[in-house]
Amino acid sequence: MPAFALIAAKDPRGKEFLVRTEIEVVSADIWMYVAPTDPAEIGGLRARGEWKPVFSGSKDVIVVGLSHVTESAEILLYLDILHELCHITQRHRGMPLWGGDYSYVDRPTEVEAYQFVIDEARRLGATTPFLQEYLKVEWVSEEEYQRLLERMGLPGN
Repeated sequence: MPAFALIAAKDPRGKEFLVRTEIEVVSADIWMYVAPTDPAEIGGLRARGEWKPVFSGSKDVIVVGLSHVTESAEILLYLDILHELCHITQRHRGMPLWGGDYSYVDRPTEVEAYQFVIDEARRLGATTPFLQEYLKVEWVSEEEYQRLLERMGLPGN
């Protein structure tokens, strides 16, 4: 089954949510994220000045950095879009996307979304080194990165 159909199947109205999701490209040097609906959704992240997000109101919006769109390999964009679409269905299933008492790599929504894209990448023939590199993101510590690799069934590097 195609990846988008698998995501849509996670919620009875999943296809509707995915079709209505908008993409907003911004000039900020960022990767990609689901726009929070309002400041309350992200809690203290904005208050600490770590991030200046786009807020989507009642719409589902995926925010993408222009440099990511223009400079990243197509497979990375594909996997990242799938990851964020997983978050859209999670939000509609009532799962909080931000904050909580979890580190980024332990947050249930991130684990589910990363597992989905890792499975899709494997289906497409991605190598272990590619997947290890894909999961190495600048906002997690080396310890968290190793924990994420383990969660995804990948050897540490």
